[in-house]
Amino acid sequence: MSYVTTLGTAFREIVARHAERPALLYPETGERVSYAELNRLADRIAAVLHTQGVRPGEVVVLFHDKSPAAYAAMLACLRMGIIYVNLDPDSPWERLARILGTCRPRRVVNAFAAVPFASELAAAGHDEVLHLRALPDEGEAPPDARFSGSHPAYIMFTSGSTGMPKGAVMSHANLLGFIAWAQNRFGIVPDDVLTNVNPIYFDNSVFDFYSALFSGAALVPATAEQVRDTRRLVRLVNAAGCTIWFSVPSLLVYLLTTRALAASDFPAMRKIVFGGEGFPKSKLRQLYELFGARAGLENVYGPTECTCICSAHTLRAADFDDMQTLAPLGLLAENFDYEILPQEAGNPDFGELFLRGPQVGLGYYNDPERTARSFGQNPRHAHYADIGYRTGDLVQRDANGWLHFRGRADYQIKHMGYRIELEEIEAAFNSLPGVKECGVIYQGLGDGLGQIIAFVAAASDTAAEALLRQVATILPPYMVPRQVRLLDPLPKNANGKIDRPALHGMVGLS
Repeated sequence: MSYVTTLGTAFREIVARHAERPALLYPETGERVSYAELNRLADRIAAVLHTQGVRPGEVVVLFHDKSPAAYAAMLACLRMGIIYVNLDPDSPWERLARILGTCRPRRVVNAFAAVPFASELAAAGHDEVLHLRALPDEGEAPPDARFSGSHPAYIMFTSGSTGMPKGAVMSHANLLGFIAWAQNRFGIVPDDVLTNVNPIYFDNSVFDFYSALFSGAALVPATAEQVRDTRRLVRLVNAAGCTIWFSVPSLLVYLLTTRALAASDFPAMRKIVFGGEGFPKSKLRQLYELFGARAGLENVYGPTECTCICSAHTLRAADFDDMQTLAPLGLLAENFDYEILPQEAGNPDFGELFLRGPQVGLGYYNDPERTARSFGQNPRHAHYADIGYRTGDLVQRDANGWLHFRGRADYQIKHMGYRIELEEIEAAFNSLPGVKECGVIYQGLGDGLGQIIAFVAAASDTAAEALLRQVATILPPYMVPRQVRLLDPLPKNANGKIDRPALHGMVGLS
């Protein structure tokens, strides 16, 4: 790829070189969409948006169903300098209304047969919806907009500690840097076939969409229904000949727990990438035993605010010598730098991770206060502008320079005068035989008192008392939970992670 500063230009170069190669594959229906076809569809959508008066720098929100037109809509926005936002159609309207109020979109684009929340959108002034299923057959695409690499590409809304979703803004330059790193780190080439099991409104989907379609590779979309049916999902991946998988660890744990995966599955797979949460070591070892000899297992890390991923660690047999810790985060991408903001005097290798580099995003959309709190000047000096991102992630640097995740600063508790990371307790339970997964919460009892409660999904013959005895051999007494509650499965949120609020709601249940 020649030197480019915008994603629209980059995609046109890909199309010129790989016009007839498959961009999207739908194995269950046999549909195959070439790069040339996807590009023509993007041109049609760009023509409609331009005719409707949407201009560079304005926001378009998209209800995405993983159809070819929905992917093309994202490409059309990138070409025109329009900032796109993918919304979760299963979110409650109240949450979506907050997002719409923050990003103030110029147009709503819908890929589904029916418009989600049609009456609510109309009442909020968004009654002119662009229906991707009713596009005109032809339309002359407007010239690509002219703008720099610092121009925003998309807004990714994530949960906010205040209850108000916050929208992380990524630029064209952020994403071009990410694409180049991902291609180099994972060796992505046009012959690759990548999964898209992640919801499009979820951060991990950035890897799927940009790594595939800006490398000339093929992307295999999986619907929510296909993902929920584990055996159907495995058949889909096998039939497509997928070579690179990316998901949260919870989905891989689910595939293993339901025994949907066998050693003969994923025959073409060369990389199994996972990130976004800790992977229980017992299940990770099971995955490694199935595929480690023929596919690289990659533990990746990166905040939404830093363009999805900024570090990767290839699993080795030695990583299972200690079954009570999470896999290393490894080394950061070559184009990143970082500082560890110490949490303890005299220990410069443990603290909050402060990231610096070309993939650090532009801040939070229409939210200068939260932007100022999280995106700030490098604290090591004040000689020139050097803006980085405070991740809130606590890390430990080892003698090799590898980083290890040690919890969240905002999930930290104090109990009996001790500072405790709940993730450490979860990792201890996850290392026990028979434990599938664990979620730990802290219940305040008033007057500065509280208790640690563990919710554990375990084999049917496992007793809570036995788990307490076993975990007491791993953790110091002040970290051993007061209660263990057996619950299988643990509640999950829409992104497949353990739903901590739901666990809190169960505290009063017998």
